[in-house]
Amino acid sequence: MKYTTLLLAALALPAPLLAQTHTKVKTKLKPGSSAASPGVRPHAPMPAPPADYATQYADRYVTQEHLRRDLSVLASDEYEGRETGTKGQKMAAAYISKQFADDSLQAPVTANTTNPYLQTFAMERSAWQPGGTITVGGKAYEWLKDFYAFGRTPFDQATAVQPVFLGYGIEQGDYSDYKGLDVKGKDVIVLIGEPRTPEGKSVLSPDGSATKWAVDFRAKAALAAQKGARSIFFVNLEPADQFEKMTARLAPRIMQPTIAFAEQPGSRAVSFFLSPALGLKVLGTNAATLQQYATATAAAKQPVASKLKPVKFSISAPQQRSAVTTENVLGFLPGTDLKDEILVVSAHYDHLGIIGGQVYNGADDDGSGTVGMLSIAQAFAKAARSGHGPRRSILFLANTGEEKGLLGSEYYTDHPVFPLANTVTDLNIDMIGRTDAAHEGKPNYVYVIGSDKLSSQLHEALQTANRQHGNIDLDFRFNDPADPNRFYYRSDHYNFAKKGIPVAFFFNGVHPDYHEASDEISKIEFDKLEARARLVFFLAWDLANRDTKPVVDSNKP
Repeated sequence: MKYTTLLLAALALPAPLLAQTHTKVKTKLKPGSSAASPGVRPHAPMPAPPADYATQYADRYVTQEHLRRDLSVLASDEYEGRETGTKGQKMAAAYISKQFADDSLQAPVTANTTNPYLQTFAMERSAWQPGGTITVGGKAYEWLKDFYAFGRTPFDQATAVQPVFLGYGIEQGDYSDYKGLDVKGKDVIVLIGEPRTPEGKSVLSPDGSATKWAVDFRAKAALAAQKGARSIFFVNLEPADQFEKMTARLAPRIMQPTIAFAEQPGSRAVSFFLSPALGLKVLGTNAATLQQYATATAAAKQPVASKLKPVKFSISAPQQRSAVTTENVLGFLPGTDLKDEILVVSAHYDHLGIIGGQVYNGADDDGSGTVGMLSIAQAFAKAARSGHGPRRSILFLANTGEEKGLLGSEYYTDHPVFPLANTVTDLNIDMIGRTDAAHEGKPNYVYVIGSDKLSSQLHEALQTANRQHGNIDLDFRFNDPADPNRFYYRSDHYNFAKKGIPVAFFFNGVHPDYHEASDEISKIEFDKLEARARLVFFLAWDLANRDTKPVVDSNKP
């Protein structure tokens, strides 16, 4: 037999036999000696690799089958869109609490003797009433024709208003429309948008891209509230037909009831949107003069002196109010040797309810995140039952009222069941079942927002978990503090971040069905939902079992 043939034959032997063959060649025993004699080392068996329990439990419980089972219930018409404070939301709370109970998670809300999985709190529901008017110079302008609004009204009865014009209502760096002005208790008028060059570029950003002031009226409303304003009136410079189309499209949602904390004022001033004609009327000016102001402001890149003098007007914008209750759902899994430290895995289970007779089921927003959280909870619970429970405790937090202004997470972080000082991280899941336009036809991905804002160790743990399990594309574009979408501030993790707790927000981006009745389970891509939920599970497994919690070592915007 040729040498090469002998070599190939040897290489073909199983590893233990190959080792024995090498031992026989290298060792020649003396008569009367044994393999245990000095100078002769017996072959030691290779140690077994450590069991990968995380993968075992993910493969068994974070599955498309489990995700589809729960989502087919929560995103069904029977649950009526799960609007906060309604029958459908309470049905969803009951379903989630039953899942927690079936998984033997603890019910930590001891104050609730009826269902200790529920953290119940009082809210106030407000609903706009038809017939509102704004009267200027003896002419009455009509609700949902010439103006509309969002928020909680201070104008249930006809009220005289002498407004203050504040330009664009912006404060950023050296640019401030509020400089030298006291608007506490006053009603302010601002222009929609931001100052732009003739080419349409923002003068407030280095590259001319739109800032938050242009794309999210809530930033201006929040600033006005912070300054103490009672209300804010937005004047629209766009053509009248655009305002009419927008009003018609928004009318069903405007007339939907809104929810707010009964015992405290809103975080945003009530926002009224005026048609171009009404806006010019209350400013006592014409379109040419107003455009001159906008052009001069853009050229100066600073607020300029204005000759505009708003006129006195009266407004009546009544609402009907009623007391309601709503519930967060909490399931708790105690840890072992580090049980006093708490990891939170959160998702909001509410959606928009029934609008114009259509059920808005919110299969992606945020049915997908809710069922992802439920599957993660079940996987950890099964692991604990088999003796592989986490070292740290885990709180699974299903938030209510996210669509109404992050209300459930705000209530929890203001009234925590477990001390926030012991809360190490919040992993928040909000929309992980779809694909946005930027990733059509590309491999699986997930946007991650906020993971490096407070803790570099959390950010590193995320990337390590992803490399080791699945390696999907982590897209951090919305983590940019200049992102005009402001997604970092728009889901429940933000209320934890405000308290100095590291967070990571998992998100698939918006799509054509975002906040539409067409956000249905038939559109969910369960393979992507499974992969993203597993990534959160693997990161949670690491954070719950590592020796040290993520250190807060940064404070990025």
